[in-house]
Amino acid sequence: MNGFTDHDHEGDTFGPAKGGISSFDAFPKTKKTYLTQGRNSSAWTVTLILTCLYLASSEISRWWTGNTSQTFSVEKGVGHDLQVNLDIVVSMRCADLHVNMQDAAGDRTLAGELLRKDPTNWSQWGKGKGIHKLGEGDDGVPGWEELWDVHDQLGAARKKRKFPKTPRVRGPPDACRIFGSLDGNKVQGDFHITARGHGYMELGEHLDHSVFNFSHKITELSFGPYYPSLVNPLDNTFATTDAHFYKFQYYLSIVPTIYTDDASLLPLLEAVNRDTSHPARSVFSSHHAMKTNQYAATSQSHAVPETYVPGVFFKFDIEPITLTIAEEWTSFFALVIRIVNVVSGVMVAGGWAWQLFDWGLEVWGRRTRGRRGSMGMLGGGFKGGEKMSFD
Repeated sequence: MNGFTDHDHEGDTFGPAKGGISSFDAFPKTKKTYLTQGRNSSAWTVTLILTCLYLASSEISRWWTGNTSQTFSVEKGVGHDLQVNLDIVVSMRCADLHVNMQDAAGDRTLAGELLRKDPTNWSQWGKGKGIHKLGEGDDGVPGWEELWDVHDQLGAARKKRKFPKTPRVRGPPDACRIFGSLDGNKVQGDFHITARGHGYMELGEHLDHSVFNFSHKITELSFGPYYPSLVNPLDNTFATTDAHFYKFQYYLSIVPTIYTDDASLLPLLEAVNRDTSHPARSVFSSHHAMKTNQYAATSQSHAVPETYVPGVFFKFDIEPITLTIAEEWTSFFALVIRIVNVVSGVMVAGGWAWQLFDWGLEVWGRRTRGRRGSMGMLGGGFKGGEKMSFD
């Protein structure tokens, strides 16, 4: 054909040289002149690999921490006892304070005789890690829904259960630390700290109003078994005032709460919660389950005229429900399946995305070349009416 074969331009001439090691190649190769180099996709491959690693690590982290579920049920035994744990410092002398608790059942508890009162200095309690004032943050005080980490709650319940000692008094005492635990009915109630001779009829000299100062710091306020490491909404709350007649009011909504990191214990925990004399009631003292009382808190504090009773008031209400918070874990085999699905899905979707991208660039290139006009097969064209001739 036009001297093609005469010049030794056979197709085999463009292949590898015969003889030598290449003659033993059992896998025929496509001639290099027939190959077209594609676009470099190494960056896209690295992106897919990093995406797979990120998603796989997320799956492992989620499997390691488990899934937390919350269920509500009707609370049983509303009339049972409720332990109140309090650790508060008021900027007044102990002899000038009156502590009392009264519930909806009509029972009145002289909390001042059951709780311990230690003279102290107010300046020693305004510092420390985690202390916050009312009104700071979004809502002022957090709610119990922020305390749902099962591991943290169970870990805190295993720590010591003693109130810390009162710091050594430096100089004349000008404040009083009131702390300890007392029992009451598991019904709506009111716990309050007032000045001596105000709110209750008492014999003795009238307390001068100039010594009133109900600035206070709440180190601990919890309901149920005392777990000092368990975080509660009003822990480390710090409130001050310059007014002598000032009323601090806290409204608490208490929700009995069960924590467990073993979902298989849920039927047993429900049975024990219904019957406090159940032979397996010690399950709530194990390392895998606990029962406590979380609460949401709101406050309303303001100055009052001298015809009102100033002080610190806690009004609490028991919700007739039980919140059960359980953590569950899937099997390791299920984790492997999820990781395989995630990795394979990313690689397949990434391959499709790259093919679509490559196809789109090819179509775009064709349209761009088409808009440039027909240039002839050899790239030549016509200039100013000149004609090309072929000999």
